[in-house]
Amino acid sequence: MKPLQNLNTTTSDTIVHRRHKKSPRDVYQNDGFNAYVARSANYLLAKRSFDIFFSTLIILVVLSWLLPVLGSLIKLSSQGPVFFKQRRVGRNGKSFMCLKLRTMIINMEADETPAQDNDYRITKLGSFLRQAHLDELPQFFNVLTGHMSIVGPRPHMAADCIRFSFVIPSYEFRHSVKPGITGWAQVKGYHGPTSNYESIINRYYWDAQYVRKAGLWLDVKIVTITISRIVRQTFRLVFLLPVLKTKMQSSLSNDHRVLH
Repeated sequence: MKPLQNLNTTTSDTIVHRRHKKSPRDVYQNDGFNAYVARSANYLLAKRSFDIFFSTLIILVVLSWLLPVLGSLIKLSSQGPVFFKQRRVGRNGKSFMCLKLRTMIINMEADETPAQDNDYRITKLGSFLRQAHLDELPQFFNVLTGHMSIVGPRPHMAADCIRFSFVIPSYEFRHSVKPGITGWAQVKGYHGPTSNYESIINRYYWDAQYVRKAGLWLDVKIVTITISRIVRQTFRLVFLLPVLKTKMQSSLSNDHRVLH
């Protein structure tokens, strides 16, 4: 297990107060959640019903045709399986096999070292899948089987959970609920590599806030924002970037002819 990289000396308490105007006690306090769960049986039933309905809808309407297409592209672009399976930490610290579309070349560091910016292991197709968040699509099967929810803190590798718990002693509090495909931390902009104290603490803050304030309307809000962002990001990657690239190449070509 490799240590965290690029850690500065700013304390977690200082970051919490500066970023969220909260005392560390407000952020790390994890009292009372069991009592909340005991009083929220209707919410938990509604949440599970929504998970089953939404995941089934996505699997039948979208994944039934999109996964074969993406799977074929993955097989053509690099050697290896279509799906990447990895043990992740779920509710109450129990591990489960999390599914993703493979975005990397086969490597021995996959279970120890998370992806970083400009990671040599990520394929060209994998980079697109990650930017459009399409690599997470197989996790709807994890939702249908009950290991995950549509909304919740993102599931991490056991190695990451151990590392992060050195920064935040109460890190396991986020495991009080099922992990999700999307979460409050993600819609707040905290996703991708966690290479320093601040990225870990800010992500944990919003995960902990979700655990405390989870509700059906909050789930609907998070899902709506996530879908909107994925549509915009995919449109930008598929349509806008190629157009801009073509215009830039044309402009450079014209400038070259003028110089000559």
